[in-house]
Amino acid sequence: KGTQAKLLIEKYKIPQISTGDILRAAVKEGTEMGKKAKEYMDAGKLVPDEVVIGIIEDRLKQPDAQKGFILDGFPRTVPQAEALDQTLARMGSKIDHVLSIEVDEEELVTRLTGRRTCKNPACGQMFHIKFNPPQKEGICDKCGGELYQRDDDNEPTVRSRLATYNQATKPLIDYYQKKGLLKSIKGVGSIEDIFNQIVAILG
Repeated sequence: KGTQAKLLIEKYKIPQISTGDILRAAVKEGTEMGKKAKEYMDAGKLVPDEVVIGIIEDRLKQPDAQKGFILDGFPRTVPQAEALDQTLARMGSKIDHVLSIEVDEEELVTRLTGRRTCKNPACGQMFHIKFNPPQKEGICDKCGGELYQRDDDNEPTVRSRLATYNQATKPLIDYYQKKGLLKSIKGVGSIEDIFNQIVAILG
């Protein structure tokens, strides 16, 4: 989803708002919230709603989000979705589309444990050792920065995250389906194939 979001922000010129990126920045800076978030993230658990929703609301008020935005990795639970709806209504905004990219669980484990990200914060380019490897191992093609594997991309943590997802996030599918906003996409094929499916839905 992160790869697709990066392609979408280039096409539509609107920001990608990734709770993961915001939380990881707070962890790196060692803020009080960052330390709390790190405990949950390292265990593959969800960061508490009140922390996440506060961060999202502040971000949506920034000027670059006024023409639209892509939420990546949020909401993850029905209470978050309800709180988001209320927040957006107060701001005179709403969700237009909800995309669910469907992928087999074992395939997800392979994808997530193979991810590598550029350490350069100004770049953040993503690679995959199997599906999208860099030209030179461990080096970013885009800026020459060092690539690393995130702490939460090891197999035990990935499996814990999937268990958490199944318990907490699947009810969201029903929530957005009832609202008529959900569009499901098969997350198989090339990055370009999946992107074309998404653009066909968004118009």
